[in-house]
Parts: sequence; C-alpha cells; structure tokens
Amino acid sequence: MTSPKLAVDIIIEYPDGDIVLVKRKYDPFKGLWAIPGGGVEVGETVEHAARREAREETGLKVRLTVLEGIYSEPGRDPRGHVVSIVYRAEPVGGELMAASDAAEAKRVKTIKDLDLAFDHRKILLDAKVVQS
Repeated sequence: MTSPKLAVDIIIEYPDGDIVLVKRKYDPFKGLWAIPGGGVEVGETVEHAARREAREETGLKVRLTVLEGIYSEPGRDPRGHVVSIVYRAEPVGGELMAASDAAEAKRVKTIKDLDLAFDHRKILLDAKVVQS
C-alpha cells in the first residue's frame, strides 16, 4: 500500500463574489468544471503549490487568504487516494485565461447548472462562496 498523494485546490474569489472555475482538458473528469488545483511537488510548500497551480491553470497571480479545509475522503479522486488542502485566495495580478491543463477558465456566481469534477461541489458549498 502506498501513502496518499498530496494536492491543493484554490477557491479564487473576486471582490464582486465571482469565483474562478476551469474546465478540465484531460481525464479524469475531462470536460467538467473544477476549482483550480493540482499536486504538490517534492520540496515544495503547500502554499507555494497553491499559488503555482493557480497561475498555471488560470493565468492569475493570487494571494492566499484563508486555509479553507482539508479533504481526505479516499474515493475523492479516481486515480487513487489524494488528500487536498483547500485555500481561498484573491487575484492580485495576471489575466484570467485557460492555461496548462485547463481547456477554459471563467468567473461564476453559481454552480447550479454546472457539472463539477471530484468533490468540488461539496468544497464550494462547504465554503459558502457560491449558490448551489
């Protein structure tokens, strides 16, 4: 048995209440919307990983504002047991665009009619940043 992998997810919030979602370019969950995020690299802090992943997937530089929570349900990622540390952040530079493994990037106020990847609907509802 191997140890769980470590990931970060970032809820990027604009002052008007919009949050950023990216459409996944690759499996798992290709074509579904997700919070920006990804794996923590060896030798990297989780804070650095969160800022790097936000920039790589959305083109935005962010300032981390809150440690929102830790999501560790073993089945949350079909590739294996992945523990995610979730941060809230605000954009402080860059321009919103799809980059890296994101097919699209957009600002939303609601997730009601969106198909979300992983457990990201639960994460966003737990954070109370969007309407269901």
